Amino acid sequence: MDSFFQQYWSDLTSLFSNSQQRLYWGYLVCAIIIAALYSLKKQPKQLKASISNALGLPHWLSRSARADYQLIIINKAIYLLCNPILIGKLSIATLIFELMHQWLGQRPVESDIPSWIIISAFTAFIFIFDDFARFYTHKLMHQIPWLWEFHKTHHSATTLTPLTVLRTHPVEGLLFAIRSAFVQGISIGVFVFLFADKVDLYTVLKVNVLVFIFNVAGANLRHSHISIRYYRAIENIFISPAQHHIHHSTAPRHFNKNYGAILAIWDKCFNCHCYSEDKPLSFGLSKNQNGNEQSLQKLYLAAFVNSYKIIKAQLGGCPRKD
Repeated sequence: MDSFFQQYWSDLTSLFSNSQQRLYWGYLVCAIIIAALYSLKKQPKQLKASISNALGLPHWLSRSARADYQLIIINKAIYLLCNPILIGKLSIATLIFELMHQWLGQRPVESDIPSWIIISAFTAFIFIFDDFARFYTHKLMHQIPWLWEFHKTHHSATTLTPLTVLRTHPVEGLLFAIRSAFVQGISIGVFVFLFADKVDLYTVLKVNVLVFIFNVAGANLRHSHISIRYYRAIENIFISPAQHHIHHSTAPRHFNKNYGAILAIWDKCFNCHCYSEDKPLSFGLSKNQNGNEQSLQKLYLAAFVNSYKIIKAQLGGCPRKD
């Protein structure tokens, strides 16, 4: 039991101390600096007010934010208990390697491709593959009714802070963990089969250099009260914080828009892209959201009950009643 609590505490604190986590303290500091500079640009010569606005302490104390903290604390324990039964990326990589060996025969003859090209290709491939898989899984969470019941936990947030990224139902969290294992396992298996020990990643602080740039450039502002917009030409390629705010908006015109995590090109391809707007937005499931949406019973148990009703209705051939 002591070892469980030690591991639990280690996993919880690593959210802010591990550079491979999006909530790493260094990335949070970068987000605060960017937010302060953005606020200062809108309110010149008001440095104190800009810093205060960037910190946004009232948002961190809201009821919605307090629900975020409860979910994070409880979910960490659930994930730790489930971790031993989850399939790992190395198991998937080994399977992919063996399947390619059976289908294609011998591995390719050692090539003269420089190592830097192979490393660059692997770094870019796993970044793009992971971003697409994240986009498509997210899209399915919205479009498949019983999955939406679990994803609603995330969208019930009425106040956004960086910690809202972890405001997820455990079922969604486990699905995304499996998604990540498959993306990494497939990528490793394919590249190791093709290029053997030449495969590596360009990293900064043990993080894919492209993900590192994304994190330093204000990734945590996507869940925040600071609505930073990009030029439209850039928002065709990268999702801005303001575009992700559109995704959380209660306005019907914003529903099912901007599923992307980093790249906006997937939303463009699937006709669900929306540019940011310079207008105040409300967040949550509806404009008339009540406090019950922040209760643990609603955030955890309601998803199981509602998804069961949906699946039962679908299997029984009966139309679903909302």
